[in-house]
Amino acid sequence: MGTETATLGGGCFWCTEAAMEELAGVTDVTSGYAGGDTADPSYRDVCSGTTGHAEVVQVEYDTAELAYEDVLEVFFTVHDPTTVDREGPDVGSQYRSIVLPHDDQQHERATAFVDELAAADAFDGSIVTEIEPLETFYPAAEKHQNYFEKNPDAAYCTVNVAPKVSKVREQFSARTE
Repeated sequence: MGTETATLGGGCFWCTEAAMEELAGVTDVTSGYAGGDTADPSYRDVCSGTTGHAEVVQVEYDTAELAYEDVLEVFFTVHDPTTVDREGPDVGSQYRSIVLPHDDQQHERATAFVDELAAADAFDGSIVTEIEPLETFYPAAEKHQNYFEKNPDAAYCTVNVAPKVSKVREQFSARTE
């Protein structure tokens, strides 16, 4: 076994990061940007919606404890993959639903996972999640790392992040630390 990395974007990276950090077997989560064409973008650049990047997280996990599909299951549970360029109050292409596979095997597994969700009518609408190969990941500035942990009482966190963390704790209690 060993360690594997998944790169996912489902709205604001603070929400996705905090949700993924709840899982036993996750060894690190890094917020950042991917899927665009601007080299080394800043938070302000990405928020402008002009870089092509999405806010994403890189989730490192122990494959003895979690499968790629486990990470995908939590990801698709904590965001709405049926809205184009939107998650909750965040609107713009930088908040799109996206999976960025690191290799052909992850691409096949992500595609199969989304196909299974669609076939099961798991959501009220059609899944619009993009699946594009990861080209480059740019870590966000340190102030964006572990944001919920550092700012649990911030208004955005109490309204948007905390409910997603609670959802993971409730629905995946057997997999949380």
